[in-house]
Amino acid sequence: MSHPTPLNPSGNRTLSRAVRETAAPAAGAVTAPPRTALRPPCGDGPACGDGPLSVWPGSTTPAGHDDLAVGGVPLTEVADRFGTPSYVLDEDEIRHRCRAYLRAFPEAEVYYAAKAFLCRAMVHWVREEGLGLDVCSAGELELAVTAGFPPERMVLHGNAKSPADLRAALRLGVGRIALDNTSEIARLAAAVPAGTRQKVLIRVVPGIAAGGHAKIRTGTDDQKFGLSIADGSAQHAIARVLSQPRLELVGLHCHLGSQITTVKPYLSAVRRLIGLLARIREQHGVTLPELDLGGGHGVAYRPGEPALDLATLAARVRAELARGCAAAGLPVPRLAVEPGRAVVGPAGVVLYRVLSVKRTGAHTFVAVDGGMSDNPRPALYGVRYAPRLVGRDAAAATEPVTVVGRHCEAGDVLAADVPLPADVRPGDLLAVPVAGAYQLSMASGYNLVGRPPVVAVTGGRARLLVRRESLADMQERDIGL
Repeated sequence: MSHPTPLNPSGNRTLSRAVRETAAPAAGAVTAPPRTALRPPCGDGPACGDGPLSVWPGSTTPAGHDDLAVGGVPLTEVADRFGTPSYVLDEDEIRHRCRAYLRAFPEAEVYYAAKAFLCRAMVHWVREEGLGLDVCSAGELELAVTAGFPPERMVLHGNAKSPADLRAALRLGVGRIALDNTSEIARLAAAVPAGTRQKVLIRVVPGIAAGGHAKIRTGTDDQKFGLSIADGSAQHAIARVLSQPRLELVGLHCHLGSQITTVKPYLSAVRRLIGLLARIREQHGVTLPELDLGGGHGVAYRPGEPALDLATLAARVRAELARGCAAAGLPVPRLAVEPGRAVVGPAGVVLYRVLSVKRTGAHTFVAVDGGMSDNPRPALYGVRYAPRLVGRDAAAATEPVTVVGRHCEAGDVLAADVPLPADVRPGDLLAVPVAGAYQLSMASGYNLVGRPPVVAVTGGRARLLVRRESLADMQERDIGL
């Protein structure tokens, strides 16, 4: 797992000149403060506090008339130029968070989890900052490779990889494939070209419950991911892989779940995986050199919510790994982590226009021009957000309202019982922070609304990364007549 950028004497990756230098803002643009002056992102040090902007990108500043600027660009300007809904990504915040992970884990491999959000620009940023890439399909893999990402610095995941996924991984030279079930072992071994070997990890289920919702807890037994230590499935798979001459077992992998905000589950996983590493050496005479702890690092979606402290996580995991390996007489394996949400989630803001305001009994429903087609997470997991009115001074005090989408589902609720000015009205602009992860990546074509564009902001400039999906795009796929 070689690094694409050199290490300086302090052990940190040396960044390219293009990354280190900031372009001058356009004339008349609002200039964001330099990154060194920004607060650290949640999860990168002390608690972020509970102020109204605590969950917004670090570059967020007031921009007059109750507007906000992100990356030096007023959000009202983004909405006027690109329309709504629109997703806004603070490029500097993403880069800052990538660097925070490399500082926290200087001796580890840090893979960005592409499933959180992926586009060609995101691939470019992650590569420039020195992270690897965790992909889950031939589609993610092909996009990354065509955008210039080195395939040897990728890990392919998935509980049910298709033959096409495996063929693409072998054809393009993916660095590691995480085996999730015994069927994949024979299928992959048969597909590896003669005279070559494919590096693989075994995805282990350590039997640890962690995560923000039952549907995103993947470290427990009796669910679809991985191979259980408790019932011997992991040990059986390990023996089978070791018997395959075209597969090279280089380590163990586990992923406990998503939105984990405490360090304890990761320490428990380290202890159980060290125990398995010791048994592998005892039974097979093999010392595996790598240990991938996955991701799932939680972020705050609303002010005052907890977030996983990255510095604490790194320090305690390293200490637990060193202590456990010393007790077991094992060399310390090369560590890997796979953050996704914690890199891109807090860097994103989504903009909606209010379409209608309906008062029915005790409830006020504020309907916007997006919804579950661009953000299914509230419907799936009951996630709560903190939308904010931007672009005009509110004349009324706040009252609890429910922000709903435009789709034909009663469950199309984006934010329930949130405070917004009582005079909110059609045409108003709402901005929702922490929108970078698992929104557009899980978007659908429901009601043929079309997926929103993605706009990058940095240094007072905005540029389109992904254009809005049009009706023509959707009609081109419909060839039935």
